[in-house]
Amino acid sequence: MTLFLALVRQTIRAAFGQGGGAFTGLLFYFSVVATLPFAIGPDPATLSRIAPAMLWLGALLATLFGLDRLFQDDRDDGGLDLLVLSGLPLSLVVLAKSLGHLVATGVPLLLGAPLFGLMLGLDAGAIGWNVAALALGLPALTFIGAIGAALMVPLRRGGLLVAVLILPFTVPVLIFGVAAAGAETSQPMLLLSALSLAATVLGPAAGAAALAAALD
Repeated sequence: MTLFLALVRQTIRAAFGQGGGAFTGLLFYFSVVATLPFAIGPDPATLSRIAPAMLWLGALLATLFGLDRLFQDDRDDGGLDLLVLSGLPLSLVVLAKSLGHLVATGVPLLLGAPLFGLMLGLDAGAIGWNVAALALGLPALTFIGAIGAALMVPLRRGGLLVAVLILPFTVPVLIFGVAAAGAETSQPMLLLSALSLAATVLGPAAGAAALAAALD
């Protein structure tokens, strides 16, 4: 448990220490929201109608920042081999690294989402539902991304390939996330929670298998 928590903290520190990488996603998120009115016009009704979809799309793309380095840096400097020799199961390594990435990138996105919702003309109730949906869905996006990052380890530099690989698998999360943000019932929220729970269970196992293949 000590090694697991240390790995989570190390991932968070690395995310904030790599040129402010953890805030790069937040800056990108802001850029998407700020340029949207210039693309479709400043009509408040139109902006508020598409706001949930844009908030989710921006959050998805923002979580991709740093994913290509989630395991690659440890592979390059030999840290991944040391973790294997430490006896910590690879599934727990993937879980710890993913949790660190989730905290470092997800928390800034959740803090910025209310402001971005206001920029798109959402009212307080809609902003609350959007933030709640993002909080439930970000773990699914992170663990799906971790699988892609683990698969790209043998390729050394696969930043764009990670995005191409995982984007199709995030479509259900986006669908239920946007539905949950504007729903009057709890069903989309429950489905979104189920996706995150499934990704939390399957992501570390699949990522560990990919890392084991890369280390052979």
